Amino acid sequence: MQDRQSLRIGCVKYLNARPLIHGWPSAVVLDHPSALCAQLARGELDVALVSSFEFLRNPIYRIVDDVSISSDGPVYTVVVAHRGKISDVKEIELDPAAETSGNLLRCLLGGMKLKARLVARSTSSEETARLLIGDQAIRYRQERAHEFQFWDLGEQCKTLFDLPFVYALWLVRPEVVDPKAIADRLRALRDKNLANVDKLIANETEFDHVFCNRYFRENLRFNFGAREQQGLRAFAELCRKHKLLPKREIAFSVA
Repeated sequence: MQDRQSLRIGCVKYLNARPLIHGWPSAVVLDHPSALCAQLARGELDVALVSSFEFLRNPIYRIVDDVSISSDGPVYTVVVAHRGKISDVKEIELDPAAETSGNLLRCLLGGMKLKARLVARSTSSEETARLLIGDQAIRYRQERAHEFQFWDLGEQCKTLFDLPFVYALWLVRPEVVDPKAIADRLRALRDKNLANVDKLIANETEFDHVFCNRYFRENLRFNFGAREQQGLRAFAELCRKHKLLPKREIAFSVA
């Protein structure tokens, strides 16, 4: 079995990952989703909590069964900040860290026949809408709620196919020895943190505790069961339809 000290593990550096990584007993690489996806793909990490799209794009990994960051309705932290009607938006600035959310946005715009252009950087920041994810979305919503409306991609996804949407998964590289033992530790850590979520919230120093309580209990889901798997397959089908993925069947290899 691979010991904890030699295991190279990465995790998204957002509040939504706290219940999945808090208390891990050795070093963790904390970074943005796109950076972690690249490190995992290059073999610089053995295990990482990364964008679900990374698995769909490169399904060589084992998934840690029964663990994800998902929503079954509004997620709060994957949103397009915009003024006026979303149907009138001409341009949306993407977050370069957002792998899964950027592709979900492409699918939603295509499915709803919305014509907004997606750009890496806006030339008119005051008028352009923005895709925001993670902690940046929390801060932006709390600081600028009086200026913008927020189009919640989790809510739109629920309306579209009435299934949970899976944003992130623990992925294990295929050469890792005894992935089930690692998966068991990660599942146990998730269970411990959720059983003590009040303590986890009380120790939070960056975000308001009332918000954290609502966010963890109402907006987020941390399992990866049958309905989450259905939701991920539905997303894969949407990505194929919009030519973001090749036409191939996705088989889940879980640990």
